[in-house]
Amino acid sequence: MVEYIDEVKLSRLLKAVSDSTRRSLLTRLCQQGATRVTDLANQYDMSLNAISKHIKVLEVAGLVKRTTLGRTHLIEADLERVELMSNWFASLKSIWALSLDRLEDVLNKGDKK
Repeated sequence: MVEYIDEVKLSRLLKAVSDSTRRSLLTRLCQQGATRVTDLANQYDMSLNAISKHIKVLEVAGLVKRTTLGRTHLIEADLERVELMSNWFASLKSIWALSLDRLEDVLNKGDKK
């Protein structure tokens, strides 16, 4: 089922993934599954506080979820939200494919004359 994404949600998603560190964090979480914040921070040359701020942006966008177990904070990707963004890009691709198909038709008609 394709879910409609309103402009505010879409803008929040795109803003969240506009930063290379956040894209890297999201990629790692998609690959590794739920991961402790401190373990994520250890994989980057920046402070725990900086990584936490990036994670917060991803959380606000709904791209990641946080689970707290005592003092341990686990972060995991929300694959449904990631899929929504992927579906939006796929719809753009299909629009371009239709336009290219129409262009090809026009060019082929010119060749037949």
